[in-house]
Amino acid sequence: MRVLFWVILVVAEGILQPRFTSEEGCLQERAVSGDEILNRVDQNMFSENRIVVSRMVIRGERESRSVEAKSWQRGTSEAFTEFLAPAREKGTKMLKLHDMLWTYFPSTDRTILIAGQMLRQSVMGSDLSYEDMMEDPHLPHLYSATVASEDTLNGRECWILDLKAKKEDIAYYTRRLWVDKARYVILRENLYAKSGRLLKRMDVREVMRVQNRWLAKSILYKDVLKDGEGTEFVVESIALDAKIPDYLFSKASLRR
Repeated sequence: MRVLFWVILVVAEGILQPRFTSEEGCLQERAVSGDEILNRVDQNMFSENRIVVSRMVIRGERESRSVEAKSWQRGTSEAFTEFLAPAREKGTKMLKLHDMLWTYFPSTDRTILIAGQMLRQSVMGSDLSYEDMMEDPHLPHLYSATVASEDTLNGRECWILDLKAKKEDIAYYTRRLWVDKARYVILRENLYAKSGRLLKRMDVREVMRVQNRWLAKSILYKDVLKDGEGTEFVVESIALDAKIPDYLFSKASLRR
């Protein structure tokens, strides 16, 4: 769930589609491997820089609330996020630099390094964890893929891919993806522990096209071990390959 970095960072990172050539038709005419499909999905997800305005609707057991944020992302290893609303969250900032993550809380004027067991905590009470934010968004780096079967989801023909981790130290040892055959967009994702226990689900509710790319506009995340109806992540606006000032990607920016 590459998401809050794939998300606020986690989700908005992704599920993108660049212009396709005749190679796409060739892939669908012949039998393709899971790794080929996963590599194409990975290519679609990547954008050098992006600026994203997003909204998270967190549907808890007793109430729902909305959190708005703006994120500046450079590559896959640098991201700066500022929360804009509601009032109690406004001014909270997060900075990801490679494998380090800091959060600034204006109410206490403190900057905290998120590390160790803290990475498993929920972000803003959502169904996403800090660990999700820190995950390498390039799935081929982490998993090998096989084609399990085919399916139709929301009227779209899909491949179902089973992913297995290439290393032991990973939050989700296996994944199952539903990949749109025409757009190479992930439409559904199940994430599992090494024991085979389902931990989280992701369903894309709406897609949109931006600069000849397809991306998820609305995604529902559900931590199946948590009460509530899940967290909906909505992309309000996105600018791809945008110019981003260097000063944002420094700890000093957290207190600006």
